[in-house]
Amino acid sequence: MDLATRQLLRGFYENELVNNILSFWLPRCLDREYGGYFNCFTNDGSKLVSQDKYTWSQGRFVWLFSRLATTQAPVFTKAQREEFLELAKSGRDFLQAHCLMGPEDWRCVFLMDRKGNPKEVSPGQPLDLSIYADAFVVLGMARYAMAAGDEKAYRFARRLLDSCYQRVDCGHFRTLPYPLSSRFRAHGIPMIFNDTTREVMLAARHFEPAALPVLKTRLEHFAGDVLQNFADEHHILREVIGSDNRPIPQILGQHVNPGHTLEDAWFLLNSAESLQKPQWAQQIYAIVQKTLEIGWDREFGGLLHYCGIHGGKPEGEENGVEEEPMLAQMKDGWGDKLWWVHSEALYTTLRCYLETGDQSFWRWHQKIFEYTFRHFPNPDREVREWVQILKRDGSPQDKVVALPVKDPYHITRNLLLILELLYQQPE
Repeated sequence: MDLATRQLLRGFYENELVNNILSFWLPRCLDREYGGYFNCFTNDGSKLVSQDKYTWSQGRFVWLFSRLATTQAPVFTKAQREEFLELAKSGRDFLQAHCLMGPEDWRCVFLMDRKGNPKEVSPGQPLDLSIYADAFVVLGMARYAMAAGDEKAYRFARRLLDSCYQRVDCGHFRTLPYPLSSRFRAHGIPMIFNDTTREVMLAARHFEPAALPVLKTRLEHFAGDVLQNFADEHHILREVIGSDNRPIPQILGQHVNPGHTLEDAWFLLNSAESLQKPQWAQQIYAIVQKTLEIGWDREFGGLLHYCGIHGGKPEGEENGVEEEPMLAQMKDGWGDKLWWVHSEALYTTLRCYLETGDQSFWRWHQKIFEYTFRHFPNPDREVREWVQILKRDGSPQDKVVALPVKDPYHITRNLLLILELLYQQPE
């Protein structure tokens, strides 16, 4: 990539981050009275529909503001970085005070009201509906600990992560909004704990060096699990496998989640670096190539929400998986085009290109760039943020995606990581 192209891309992505995404969320996401952040916005981002607070998104906000405060990209002033850290502290304090099931019950509630009181999503449902929410709290606390030098936040993250490990080890945890019976294993679990463990490792270097060997073993386990059990010899990374780590013949075992795979690809590249396993890189690059090939919608363009292992609509027998909620999700939304999937693809393709020099990754980046910025920025430029979800043909639609919330996690994180990549390149 020549200097002129890099400069053009830096200018474009910086404008998108600062003037479109962050300017939408700040200050409207801030709860100055009770702490934490508002996150229940409509799909188009135009209005706040609830003051409830999903723990999932609260943790993400803390991570984002902490990360913005410490970015190496010359995008923000010192004063802006200090403000980001203060905004992160609001979420850190709110979570520390309210997110746990009890003083000695290290599981996170899934949903809170504005003041932080636990709230049932539906009457009679348990409060700890998803271990993914716990993971995002760990991520936020660990990153804030590093940014602020806050050992108390680190200890909170570390204890919560240990609680997650215990639940994963014994198989007793919930995974809303991606529930799956114990007969199967979801890629999302080793994926999220690969990323979470690495974040805590980074913080442990400052606060608890003695914990690094144990965390390293965990990191190698989660990353290795993905590469050895979920990815096959053809570089297809299945979203679901059997509890015995074998592929399953039904449709659940014959599909790929392109967004998850492309996001996890850079998680895995990070882990390969942390574990000093450069031999993993070629497998990861091949997984990215295969995922782009089968995940791209050849008729309408863009990346599918779910695709079959050979591309297009997921196919396969349903016998034995008819009652799995994930099947209904797949059948209902396989052709949807989601905002976060494309932001992850932008970062992953650019990173792979800059690491390998392989022009095919650059062509993919350009292709995804063209689709993304033609379809996802809100047509109402007063709103500026991206639309969450489109129909397969690229037209807007209004339906719930995973959680009934909109937060800036993926877009902001990816734009920031892209800028850091571009600024790291020699002039």
